[in-house]
Amino acid sequence: MKTLVVILDNIRSTYNVGAIFRTCEGLGVNEVIITGYTPFYDKGLPHEQAKLRKQIHKTALGAEDIVPWRRINNLEDAIAECRANNLTITALEQGDDSLNLAEPQTLTEDTALILGEEVHGIQPEILQTCDRLLEIPMCGQKESFNVSVAGAIAIWELRKNDLNETTSRLRRQR
Repeated sequence: MKTLVVILDNIRSTYNVGAIFRTCEGLGVNEVIITGYTPFYDKGLPHEQAKLRKQIHKTALGAEDIVPWRRINNLEDAIAECRANNLTITALEQGDDSLNLAEPQTLTEDTALILGEEVHGIQPEILQTCDRLLEIPMCGQKESFNVSVAGAIAIWELRKNDLNETTSRLRRQR
């Protein structure tokens, strides 16, 4: 199975963080890297950490204790480290050069997927450093999904071929 690292950059909501962790656990993400002001229970006073842990746990349901994670405060440093580990840097963001996830794709390389801030997305200067952009086409009047929903769709697309192979092996083992 190929490596998939998810980078959470400036995600404001603890509930979105928890939901993304739950998706990452269910779809076999190798690691979550937390950057920017994304809330997690690794910082602050003990009572602040307890509050954050409770909020994240509400949607993660324990996945936050299963999926390996770490904090790299600066997104640029996280990208540099992932690039040094031969990961393709991919951002989930709308743009002129984005790949439409509704069209058939063969995404087979080890990947770092950046999920950005809920309202403003990923900074343009960061997008310029990415190897590719992925976009989920929208049919309604809204321009985007909630970051946890969009992240789940993108992670599924990046993982589905591996999961089909894994699921086939699991069925044969029963």
